[in-house]
Amino acid sequence: MSDAVWRSELAPRAQRDLRRLDPPVMNRVLDAIDRLCADDPVGDVRRLTGRPESRLRVGDWRVLFVRDDQRRAVRVLRVLPRGRAYDR
Repeated sequence: MSDAVWRSELAPRAQRDLRRLDPPVMNRVLDAIDRLCADDPVGDVRRLTGRPESRLRVGDWRVLFVRDDQRRAVRVLRVLPRGRAYDR
């Protein structure tokens, strides 16, 4: 990932989710995470109602993450298809 104002951290489950993706999809997701961590963050981001995390939409995929303003880090929790991303 590129030099960004914010850094990204991938939880073990997110790393496993990414390994299971097709290479073109994985590259799109990683690029979207880089843009999220950039100086001027870009992306379709929404805070999830009743949950501490937010989601980043990348096509049919959802990146669930938590922003840590104090550490200036984005912790990616999961990368899931839209249908499974909101199950709890």
